Formats: sequence, C-alpha cells, structure tokens
Amino acid sequence: MPGLARSRMLANVTLITAAVLWVALLFLEKLLPGQASMLGILVLGAEAGVVGGMADWYAVTVLFRNPFGKLPMPRILLEHTEIIPRNKARIAESMGRFVQENFLAAPVVRKSLQDTDVSLHIGIWLAEADNVEQVTALLQRIGPRLLQIFESRDIEDFIRQNAVEWVKSTPVHQMSSEMLRAVLENDFHHEALQRGLDAADKWIKANPEKAREVAVTIFNELGVGGLARGASWIGIDVEQRTINTFMAQVEKLLEDREHPWRIRLEQYASQLMKDLRKKTSAASKRLNATKNALVDSESVVSFMTGAIIILRDAIKRDLERKDSGLASNIKGVLLRLGQHLQNNEKVRAALNHEIEEVVVTFTRDYADAIIAYISEKIHDWDTSEMIAKIETEVGGDLHMIRVNGVVVGAFIGLLLGVGHMLIERITF
Repeated sequence: MPGLARSRMLANVTLITAAVLWVALLFLEKLLPGQASMLGILVLGAEAGVVGGMADWYAVTVLFRNPFGKLPMPRILLEHTEIIPRNKARIAESMGRFVQENFLAAPVVRKSLQDTDVSLHIGIWLAEADNVEQVTALLQRIGPRLLQIFESRDIEDFIRQNAVEWVKSTPVHQMSSEMLRAVLENDFHHEALQRGLDAADKWIKANPEKAREVAVTIFNELGVGGLARGASWIGIDVEQRTINTFMAQVEKLLEDREHPWRIRLEQYASQLMKDLRKKTSAASKRLNATKNALVDSESVVSFMTGAIIILRDAIKRDLERKDSGLASNIKGVLLRLGQHLQNNEKVRAALNHEIEEVVVTFTRDYADAIIAYISEKIHDWDTSEMIAKIETEVGGDLHMIRVNGVVVGAFIGLLLGVGHMLIERITF
C-alpha cells in the first residue's frame, strides 16, 4: 500500500506541475513577446503534458470508479466507467477458464509432470538430513496435539460407538473370502506354511528339552501321562517316540509340497473360500455370529478400547521426548528412502507414473469443482474489497503510467512545437 500511495502522489504532483507550468508559460508568453517563439514551444509541450496526464488519469480512474460522480453525462461515457466492478462476473468466469485451460487441463498437467522427475526431487530433498529433521520436528510438534484430540471422553465414545456400528454392518465373510482367494491364487499359503514349518523345525532342534516338556504337558492334558509312564516301565519311551514321530512329519512337510497334510489344508481353505462367498452358508453365518458376539461383548470392546488408549498414550509420550525413538526411526526411514529413490531409476519411473496418474485423475475429476470454487469466491468478493486488492497489486504501475503520460505528452508537444516553428520559418 505505501508503494501505491507513493505512485499516486507522484502522478498527481507531476500532473499539477505540468498544469502550473502551462499557466506560468502562458503568462510569460504575454509578458515577453520577444521570446514568443521559444515560449510557444514550451507552452505547447506543457499543454500536451497536461492533456496526456489527464487522459491517462481518466483511463486509470474509469477502470475502478466513475470519475464524473453524479454529474449528468452522456450514457456512452457512463457505460464505460467502473469497468472492473461492472465486469466482475465476467472476470470471475475468465479467471476460472484461464486456470482450467493453463493449469488444470489434463494434457498440461501430464506434460508438466512428465518433464519433471518428481520422485527424484523428493529423493534429493529427503536425502538431506536438515530436511528430514524438519519433517520429524514437525511430526513431534503436531503428532501429540492430534493424539490429544482423541483424549476427549466425548470423542472417544463417539469413535467407539461408530466403530462398533461399522464392524456390525460390515460383511466380514466377503472380505475373508477375498483374502483367502488372494492367498490361494498367489500361493502365499505355501510360503507361509514353509516359514512356519522351518521355524518349528529350528526351534525343536535348538530346544530339545523344551520340546520334551511340551510333549509331557500335552500328554498330561490329554490324560495319557500315566500310559506314557507305564510304557516307560517296560522300556518304551512314548514321549521320545512321539517327538521323533513329530519331527519326522515335520521333515516330510518341509521336503514334500504334495504332502497329504498340505493338500488337505489347501482343500479346506479352498472350500472355506467358496462357502464364505455365500451369505447364507454355515461358515458365513458362524463367522458373522462370532463377529457380532465379539462387538456385543462389553468386555471385548473395553479391552480393545483400552489397548488403543495405551498405544495412543505410548506414542504421544514417545513423541514428546527429545530423544524420541519413534521420531528417530522415522528419520532413518526417510533418509534411506531418499537415498534409494536417487539410486533406483526403475522405482522412480514407476512412482512417477503413479503420481502422474493420480494427479491427472484428480484434476480431471475435480477441475470443474475447483474452477467453480474460484469463480464463486470472486463473485462473492465485495466490490470495494476487490478494487482495493487489484489496486494494491497493479495500482502503482497504473499511476506510473499517468506520470509517463505527462512526460511523453510534454515531449511530443515539444516536438510538435519545434516542427510548427520550422514549418513557419520555411514557408514564411
């Protein structure tokens, strides 16, 4: 605003100076008839400066307001004043179209993203320790405050009630069926089973005594401990033979992908997947009934709520510490991510493609809403507020145009005066 006021004052002073000079030169021309030729040139220059300054003042003023006030003027003049306020709606629509065509059009967005390796820039930025420090510091400032919102009893009850209702209304049998389908079709169950069997094999070999204790406990729970001890009296170590038999089965499972146990497990999972697709199947009914029984149980809900509260408080306390372990881990992950993004071109290409598709889809789906929002906000602007905004941004340059109008007008007037004098001397 100070720049605008300074430019307006300079323009007014320049125009007033040209007008005063014009009047003074007119008097001098009468007082000094011997210098009439030279003074006539100066008068013409000052006069042209006044005309240029007034013309530019009028041009700048009618952009924003009516310079005639309530004076009776021809309609053709009044219709071309207050140009910006009168055309606010058209300006809003034009700005909306401009943003849409030059910033949000799908081809423009796609080309801009294709010309920029976004993921590389992200990687370079994340590889800088200072940048990652800023991210983790922001997380440590905002994280506890966000978690604190959920400490309100009302919000906690609201979330719990809605979570329970969501779980009740969610058909878990369909989700379970899809999860089983994904596991079976991608052979994930073989890998999971293999890892489990490997872990069991390693544990038994590394802890034979504990494995023996487990077997004893199982025998006692099944009520066959006495039988095992009786058999041991006659020289048969039932427990050891059971462990050996179990180990032998584990070895077979590890080696044979066509083992009957594996085949039966896969057949059972496939049948369960098919049964869970039907809402009326016994498996679906059992699963949904179990789900409803759990969410209807106050003790289960209280247990889950308590676990979430404990986890929330633990995260909050950790983030509030200067030596936060969570923040330190996030920092390390971000630094490694930045380095990997810089070094792995294939990952960057895939990530850039996904970013491009997401942004293009977003602009295509929401461009109209964004443009409508921009246009609506411009429509809602108060006229005086809009004029003030525009004048603040470009008013200084517009008033400098008035200064130039005086200067250029005076220069042209001087040239015309010199030309007029030369023509008179040549012809007379």
